[in-house]
Amino acid sequence: MPTESATAPAPAARPHTARLGLGTAAVGRPGYINLGRQADLPAERTVEALRERTHALLDAAYAAGVRYLDTARSYGRAEEFLAQWLTKRPEAAAEVTVGSKWGYTYTADWRTSGVAAHEVKEHSTEVFDRQIRETRALLGSHLDVYLIHSVTPDSPALTDPALHGRLAALAAEGVRVGLSTSGPAQADAIRRALDVTVAGRPLFTAVQATWNLLETSAAPALAEAHRAGWLVVVKEAMANGRLAGRNATGPDTAALRTLATRTATTPDALALAAAATQPWADIALSGAATLDQLTSNLAAAEVALTPEDLATLAAMAEPADTYWRTRSSLPWA
Repeated sequence: MPTESATAPAPAARPHTARLGLGTAAVGRPGYINLGRQADLPAERTVEALRERTHALLDAAYAAGVRYLDTARSYGRAEEFLAQWLTKRPEAAAEVTVGSKWGYTYTADWRTSGVAAHEVKEHSTEVFDRQIRETRALLGSHLDVYLIHSVTPDSPALTDPALHGRLAALAAEGVRVGLSTSGPAQADAIRRALDVTVAGRPLFTAVQATWNLLETSAAPALAEAHRAGWLVVVKEAMANGRLAGRNATGPDTAALRTLATRTATTPDALALAAAATQPWADIALSGAATLDQLTSNLAAAEVALTPEDLATLAAMAEPADTYWRTRSSLPWA
């Protein structure tokens, strides 16, 4: 006769709020590629309006138990907004982990239209030297994680010994150094980074990668990074808004809508929960631009996904090339 343990169902996967983080890409600058921004931000996207919105989101996220905060040099004034909040909230500053990124320079000058390029990518020692000074000037000792922004397999950041020396020196100061990834070859970039060493020791110990129900191709490489002891952070868990309820209306998201109805939750909470419950994921980021979105996103902490649920949702995945072509066509607005 089978034992009770042999016949019991597998436990439901349940994330905790501490495994959810808040990213600031959507509120640190007036233009971004998330769908529906016209309805999310104030009509006048002034610096002060977005500063107030950022601080309100940070307050709410911290009160809900979020302890990982993500920003970048290229997110307009997001580092500045975060630094001001940390100064105002010393009790929070003592508890949160702050990650930022370098390698893109913000060039839109607080505009949303008539911009040739909103950000310019360069992974050189010159850009690192400039941007680490800028980041340190704002975040000071609060900088815990510093990532090379959007590394692809051909990035010189993976082969430049001078840059590696600078990053190793930063790591020696206690900052965790790593990379973020984008594009259909994310897995290749992660695996190449796993092989980078300085003085016989692995250089990188963190990665922030795109993973969501539509784009799952980096998962095996992220599992390898996790096994190597890296911090693994998931970005774009809602596919730049494609998995939010207001946009998840097509046949490609039918499984998500059906499960949301059955479990009396929302598509965005399910999408974020699916990312947070991956066994290799340490943090899954919310990119909320409103307090209502944040509340809905953080409900992911209360979502219990069974193995059967996850298997059903896995069928939503697109070929990586298809996903990234769609993402590249999203307008800045």
